[in-house]
Amino acid sequence: MDKLKINIVIAGRTYPLSVNNTKEEEGMRKAANAINKLISMYEQNYAVSDKQDVLAMCALQFASKMEIASLEKDSTNTEAIEKLKELTTLVDSHLK
Repeated sequence: MDKLKINIVIAGRTYPLSVNNTKEEEGMRKAANAINKLISMYEQNYAVSDKQDVLAMCALQFASKMEIASLEKDSTNTEAIEKLKELTTLVDSHLK
């Protein structure tokens, strides 16, 4: 299957990319749009003169959101596993 060639603009720079399908293209475009909105927000709210600083702040925000979501998921999974163990013990005790 041929890859699709697209151009993504982030912080005023164009990046040529190859994607596997239109769904991946849509994801890339949405991600670029989210980054550009965040860049604009940082530039409006903070006295940042260097784009690299703004991009680093964006990267930190996106990465921290992913890590927090991962930690919350792990916590939820741990709680669910504990509940399943309790239920299994309860069912076992009634079956014996």
